[in-house]
Amino acid sequence: QEQLVECGGGLVQAGGSLRLSCTASGVTFRNYGMGWFRQAPGKEREFVGTINWNGGIRYAADSVKGRFTISRDNVKNTVYLQMNSLKPDDTAVYYCARRSGSTASPQLGDYAYWGQGTQVTVSS
Repeated sequence: QEQLVECGGGLVQAGGSLRLSCTASGVTFRNYGMGWFRQAPGKEREFVGTINWNGGIRYAADSVKGRFTISRDNVKNTVYLQMNSLKPDDTAVYYCARRSGSTASPQLGDYAYWGQGTQVTVSS
């Protein structure tokens, strides 16, 4: 049974950092692109970052570019989101997701499986 389990969320002051992790099980992790999305209260889920199967291609949303970095470890079956210079606007539930293919994609509809999410709260 496939599972994606996120961890690393929490409460941090503006300007601080957090690293989110998402560990996959029940699936051949190295075969798939992965992504991070977030959803703030009252807003739609939005793209944050994505990475292809081997980590060779990765990109982030304009709103987080230069502050957030996505990476992966195919030995540990884990994808990471390093978040630096956090702002109150980054407050949201963060979700990792598995692509249905091996490439990276910013499109929510390209993702076949989702984790349960982890809360990130940035105080001003």
